[in-house]
Amino acid sequence: MAVPSATPDAPVPDPRLTARPYPPRIRAEPGLTTFGEQLGRGGLLYVPRGHDPEDAVPFVLALHGSGSSADRWSALFETCDARGVALLAPSSRERTWDRVNGDFGPDVGFIDSALRYAFDRLVVDPTRIAMAGFSDGASYTLSLGPSNGDLFTHLIAWSPGFTSPAEPIVGQPRVFVSHGRADRVLPVQASRDGIVPIFEMDGYETRYLEFDGVHEMPTDVVDETFDWFLSEG
Repeated sequence: MAVPSATPDAPVPDPRLTARPYPPRIRAEPGLTTFGEQLGRGGLLYVPRGHDPEDAVPFVLALHGSGSSADRWSALFETCDARGVALLAPSSRERTWDRVNGDFGPDVGFIDSALRYAFDRLVVDPTRIAMAGFSDGASYTLSLGPSNGDLFTHLIAWSPGFTSPAEPIVGQPRVFVSHGRADRVLPVQASRDGIVPIFEMDGYETRYLEFDGVHEMPTDVVDETFDWFLSEG
């Protein structure tokens, strides 16, 4: 699994996202829509069934793992329906996200565009906006998220490998990390001994869930994640 390779003195592109929720011009229908195919990579927006477009909806930006794509998040559609949560999932430009192989780059711009696409169509609950990811997507969440704590209220990392944020660090969203004890892709020590202590030391409110499993997102872990995300805190 790749790790950041940028040298300490190399300039890092701006990690700040500019998209913010605003009154939508278009109202998305419940269900699945796709976008961005003309750009050579795409994404999906899932609006929970039964959602009233006038109501503010909790919102999750979800980032896939290495070698995957936005489609992998179809596994969460039933959970989104049950919990009343909207899901936005872009695909990375390359096999994985840019910061995993070095600096932030084009993926930041595409995520920003994807967020504007969603915010143009949804009334979003500003107190429930999560950036989430699995594997490399989790590492990217814990690297890009800290620079955008004025947008994201929650950061969710399922089986991450590292955290590598860049200045500026803005806000302190709540952080959830889960990891399987038998993970052979990204060993659990990355979370247990590195990532979680770093966030706790920096003053973030952090929830760590270690489970008996491998490199995966078991249903009970997903349920506990969404319980945490939708709780009052």
